[in-house]
Amino acid sequence: MSIIIMILLLSLLILVHEAGHFLAARAFGIRVDKFGFGLPVGPTLYKTKIGDVEVLVHAFLLGGYVSFPDDEKDCDLPKDSPERFINKPAWQRAIVVSAGVISNVICAIALVMIVAIFSGKLPSGNYEIYAGDISAPKEASIWNSGLQKGDRILKANGCDINNVYSFVTIVKNSAKHNGMITQESVDKNYAELKALNPGLEKDEIIPKDLAIRLPEDISRHVVTMDKFALKGAKYFIPEGEKISEELSELVKQVDGKKVYISDGKYSIYDVAKALSNGTHPINITVERNGEIIELNPIYPDEKGIIGIGLSAKQNVIETKGFVPVVKESCVYLWDNTYMMMYSLGQLFTGNIPLKDMHGVVAITKIGGDMIDKSGKSSGILLAALISMNLAILNILPIPALDGGHLMFLIIEKIMGKPLNEKVIEVISMVFFSLLIILMIFVVFNDITLIIKK
Repeated sequence: MSIIIMILLLSLLILVHEAGHFLAARAFGIRVDKFGFGLPVGPTLYKTKIGDVEVLVHAFLLGGYVSFPDDEKDCDLPKDSPERFINKPAWQRAIVVSAGVISNVICAIALVMIVAIFSGKLPSGNYEIYAGDISAPKEASIWNSGLQKGDRILKANGCDINNVYSFVTIVKNSAKHNGMITQESVDKNYAELKALNPGLEKDEIIPKDLAIRLPEDISRHVVTMDKFALKGAKYFIPEGEKISEELSELVKQVDGKKVYISDGKYSIYDVAKALSNGTHPINITVERNGEIIELNPIYPDEKGIIGIGLSAKQNVIETKGFVPVVKESCVYLWDNTYMMMYSLGQLFTGNIPLKDMHGVVAITKIGGDMIDKSGKSSGILLAALISMNLAILNILPIPALDGGHLMFLIIEKIMGKPLNEKVIEVISMVFFSLLIILMIFVVFNDITLIIKK
């Protein structure tokens, strides 16, 4: 039932989008020949006539369209008819083209406000993270950190912690001997080594069996995340570079030692690199009984584990009254849309791989699971965000999408004359074919994701 509800919500978004085009066209006296649910690829499941509009339901349900007389080559409407889309002023055509996007934005706001009104609250997206039982070995650093069960974790390495993902990511990437080193740490460690062993040059191979002193205060990289990675809007990319396999053995030879006996293979600068790949501290700030406490550093083991359980409690935003409903609904939508647009930018720049691009099949499954777990409100809020996503994607200046048509209209206005219809048709057909291929690829990704889970 939850999956059916999610399918109905997604179908509503498509219908709202196409209804926007339809109503705007009718408002300007433009004739609409077809109203299609799904894309005209493969068989047509159902069709009927409502007034002078043919309504069709296609098997390929990932989309929809509104067809004007200009789209039909054998249309009996005169070329100079005022009912034709092409014969309307550019500004009217621009409104018709943009109406679907506008409808999706209005729909998104309405859906969020419905949840705000009937539930009296909206999720903030921020969680309070609490420490649970400590299950680490007795020699683990967490026992000397001062952490107690029930402490609310506020910061880790200076980063605000308001979800489990960000804290776990910092811990995992701070694993002992994880192979990541930064130039800053290497330079500091080299300076300390050079001060203790002034007779050795940077790239000089240390003579075999020569003992060199190692610094007590070793510099290790402290893992941090920016606000987008903290929210999961982009992949976390560790700072620095991977230590070479050649130096992996040296890491074991210098770890925890005060003196290193050379085997005649490495330089003092190599030793500085090896020292940098040791234990990475996590500096945690907690709240306990209203008091802010800075804990002693915690050092994860080789697997990136510190040995505590975690619990999370989501903060909610109260929306009782007309003003809070409107204000908080807009803030909720703005914040989530901003993060969504950032993630979309990461996809276009290649920072998020195409294999992690998902579509309607995965959304339906995830939305269904959310409804099962958190209730219908979660599904409605997800539908609102998808509606905004549809609006953003459709307004992109890509031929075959609304933004592409709008781009052609702007070019027409600049040039002062209509563009060649044949050229527009060919360009749109090419990009339409590419979009179909992309949709098939995304569906494949969706199915693969569901099978793996």
